[in-house]
Amino acid sequence: MSAASQLLKQHLQQRQMLGKTHVALRPGTMDRLTGVVREPVVRAAPEPEPSRSLAAAPAPASAPVVRILSEAPLPETKKTELLEVAGETVEEKLAALRAMAETWEPALSMSSLRKTMVFAVGSPLASLMFVGEAPGAEEEKLREPFVGPAGQKLTAIIKAMGLERRKVYISNICKFRPAMDNQGSGNRKPTAEEMRACVPFVLTEIDLIKPLVIVALGATAAEGLGIPGTVGGLRGKFHSTGGIPTMVTYHPSYLLREEQTGDGIRAKRAVWEDMLKVMEKLGLPISAKQRGYFQTK
Repeated sequence: MSAASQLLKQHLQQRQMLGKTHVALRPGTMDRLTGVVREPVVRAAPEPEPSRSLAAAPAPASAPVVRILSEAPLPETKKTELLEVAGETVEEKLAALRAMAETWEPALSMSSLRKTMVFAVGSPLASLMFVGEAPGAEEEKLREPFVGPAGQKLTAIIKAMGLERRKVYISNICKFRPAMDNQGSGNRKPTAEEMRACVPFVLTEIDLIKPLVIVALGATAAEGLGIPGTVGGLRGKFHSTGGIPTMVTYHPSYLLREEQTGDGIRAKRAVWEDMLKVMEKLGLPISAKQRGYFQTK
């Protein structure tokens, strides 16, 4: 071990004895101290494996240590830090990341966000990841993303693709429900500041899971991933999130609203065309019946 690495280890041990769970470092500091040269990770498409619950994933024995892994630009921000946490497996690292989110001061210190953290759900081995904007009332109650009416619609979309909800990964840009006066069951989109407070977590989830395709559900989710614009202008083609193909499509809540106006088939077909492109990108089988879903007569 180099002298610099030994000093760093002693410093972190001292911080841990003082009750500190993580430290913030300037970009590049860790690499300069350790002499690590990072190379891009290339992953082949995984073979289907049984889903493993995040809630049941074991937390690492030691407190998570945070360091900067890399930098990713976000709209109207300078740089966003990716976090790395202790653990040997992806499940352990996600469990540690979840524990870190529970006490994440940048979010908890904001009076505009409620205090119940809603992390993510699904398989750490997923090839497909869905990203929404923020939890709502039902999500906050059950502490799981996309479990309300919009979540039921998303589950139906996943099923129509020939997949299971437990075998994909579902997360949100914002890990806390945005607060409102006289809130009740009302929800609102997170502000740019609220997203900036939470987005390091979803970016780190992406880095850990390394999905083959990401689906951004709505313009807010796309913005949080660094893809600004309207859904109408962004959908139908792949964008990139750290080199991962990303499809932007309408949020399931938009489909629910369009159903109430009588224009639901048109909206469903638009989303389904986006999902067909995702299925093709993943190499999933597509039947003639699937290709014909939600066609107008």
